[in-house]
Amino acid sequence: MPITNRRSGGGVAVSAYAHEYFDRTRFLVKSGLGSVLVFLATAELRGWKMLIPGTMCAMVLEGPRQSVRLKQVSVPQPTPRQVLIRIHACGVCRTDLHVVDGELAGAKVPLIPGHEIVGRVVQTGAQVANFRVGERIGVPWLGSACGRCPYCKKGAENLCDHPLFTGYTIDGGYAEYTVADAAYCLHLPEGTGDEEAAPLLCAGLIGYRSYRMAGKGVQKLGFYGFGAAAHILAQVAKHERKSVYSFTKPGDGKGQEFARKLGAVWAGGSDEQPPEKLDAAIIFAPVGALVPAALRALVKGGTVVCSGIHMSDIPPFPMSFSGENEWCGR
Repeated sequence: MPITNRRSGGGVAVSAYAHEYFDRTRFLVKSGLGSVLVFLATAELRGWKMLIPGTMCAMVLEGPRQSVRLKQVSVPQPTPRQVLIRIHACGVCRTDLHVVDGELAGAKVPLIPGHEIVGRVVQTGAQVANFRVGERIGVPWLGSACGRCPYCKKGAENLCDHPLFTGYTIDGGYAEYTVADAAYCLHLPEGTGDEEAAPLLCAGLIGYRSYRMAGKGVQKLGFYGFGAAAHILAQVAKHERKSVYSFTKPGDGKGQEFARKLGAVWAGGSDEQPPEKLDAAIIFAPVGALVPAALRALVKGGTVVCSGIHMSDIPPFPMSFSGENEWCGR
């Protein structure tokens, strides 16, 4: 099944606020929304041996609530377990904007943001056995896990007590090169464009996980927020013959029309109720007030999945309409 990662205007469907932070650079921005950054090459590829320079261009965040700035920095050197990657594209996720805005505490500074990285391996550490120079590679949000805590030992590394996150606690992909723990990188098949593959490394992964958490047997599925993850999942849901109900910001006619083009049977504002009750809803927008709104839209026994890494406070709501429903976070 073909899945598009592009808006009708040619850009990957992520927050339009990306313009504010990233579109002022000298990088080549291949998106009307400033959604995916495709970096200009400074080294030539000869065979699969990259001429690795000593320095590179990178977008650097010096502190929260500051603009990222184009800087010349040293090319990082891989440790024995890491690979050095020549970056071809890196998507802009709403989480990157949370980091820049200072809404996620504990970010490394200075920091190179970005965690939807697509590139090629140009150097491997001495202990790396799962990647070779020249292979196409993807780097997701989870940069590494400790491997020792109870969560890691039971295979729930996403809940690790001591994780490292790409573009948040370790440098990410808004640069020409980056290093990454090879054990947490993904082999990417050839044939898909770099710009199309990048959003799958976060919007695709996290979105599909939320999609599964919505439960089996769901036929009427609501999406609150119709950005990167939702526009991918809408196509998956349509392929699986589910009915998608899309909720956008009130008055966002363009976003609602986009949702209908991707198969939504209904699209309206988040202040509206759908024409019929939903079996489940996934909240992608970082707005706590959507939790009681989504609960109101459900049938008895329905599920609300809160997919975002950050959300504003959830307001009080009467238990009369939530006691028979379930809500959970990713």
